[in-house]
Amino acid sequence: MTLRPRPTPPSAFRPPSFAGRLHDARTATAVGRWLGAAFAVCFVTGLVSHYLQHPPDWAAGRLPSRPVWGYRLTQGLHVATGLAAIVLLLVKLWTVYPRLFVWPPVRSWRHALERLSVAVLVAAALFQVLTGLLNIVEWYPWPFSFVPVHFAVAWIATGSILLHLAVKAPEIRAHWGRRSEGTLALPAEDARDRRSLLLGTGAAVAAVTVTTVGQAFTPLKALDLLAPRHPEHGPQGLPVNRTAAAAGVSASGLAAWRLEVTGPRPYTLTLAALRAMPRAAARLPIACVEGWSVDAHWEGVPVRDLVERAGGRPGRDGVRVVSMETAGAYRVTEMGADYAGDPLSLLALTLNGQVLSLDHGFPARIIVPNRPGVLQTKWVHRLEVL
Repeated sequence: MTLRPRPTPPSAFRPPSFAGRLHDARTATAVGRWLGAAFAVCFVTGLVSHYLQHPPDWAAGRLPSRPVWGYRLTQGLHVATGLAAIVLLLVKLWTVYPRLFVWPPVRSWRHALERLSVAVLVAAALFQVLTGLLNIVEWYPWPFSFVPVHFAVAWIATGSILLHLAVKAPEIRAHWGRRSEGTLALPAEDARDRRSLLLGTGAAVAAVTVTTVGQAFTPLKALDLLAPRHPEHGPQGLPVNRTAAAAGVSASGLAAWRLEVTGPRPYTLTLAALRAMPRAAARLPIACVEGWSVDAHWEGVPVRDLVERAGGRPGRDGVRVVSMETAGAYRVTEMGADYAGDPLSLLALTLNGQVLSLDHGFPARIIVPNRPGVLQTKWVHRLEVL
């Protein structure tokens, strides 16, 4: 009588065996240091961007208008490090993914909480880099609003990272350097391959950075091959995110345009009267949340002069700006007293020596130093002194 072998019971399941090398704590620690630095810069610069766009009530009138290049620098760093983090996150996940298949999957309550924290960390990190990438190309295939959700998940990701560092601190410490105790216990023959992997990762990060950062760091604009924007491509040599057609603004609708300024002494100006007022010129960057920025020469009427004429107090009163857009999250914006009183803050009428094109906000738009591009309101028809 021939005995047939019994089928393997489910309880005898064993995870796949990973024979590949470099799935070790030293490699994970080395890549994790770079990834942690990238996420830290992203988080801090993301906070700057969020609070400049959506300041809390207590800070709304105190946001600084200087340095003029402040937002250009912080948002450029935010997008550049975010793109670099995509490469680093993929390498980090490759290094540690065999640990997802440990058996038994949960050994204790502490181990269960650790695995749960890792799951939250991975999910939040992937969500942040994916949605951030799609945001810079202005593709939103999800039903939620990007800004508040991206902001909220940034806190979840940061908290998960800090928890992960606390849990893994002994292992990180043991593998921090080449001469650390844990590193010396690893196979010596892996050291050369590990260096090659890290050099390759660094080269990939450098390639992504060099071919995208030119959209903000214009000395490298000639290498701007992978970024969705080129700093000089667009009407009047400047990119445009939201066109007049998208905003519902047409040339025919501007025939009877007037600028209304409200305050203790409200008044109305025709375009000819506005152009007849004393003007100022400034070379200021326009910087958008998508990471692109470029310097341009602007000329127009200082906002502080318009505020003062309406009976406001320059440097002490803020301004609400209303656009002719038919709809949009930034159709109405506000600027605090520091912005409204800055002599470089203009209701611009010309760009690079030419009358504003319709896509750039004709007949008048706001241009203010150290301010996100979404708040540089176009097609302005009303200013309210606050």
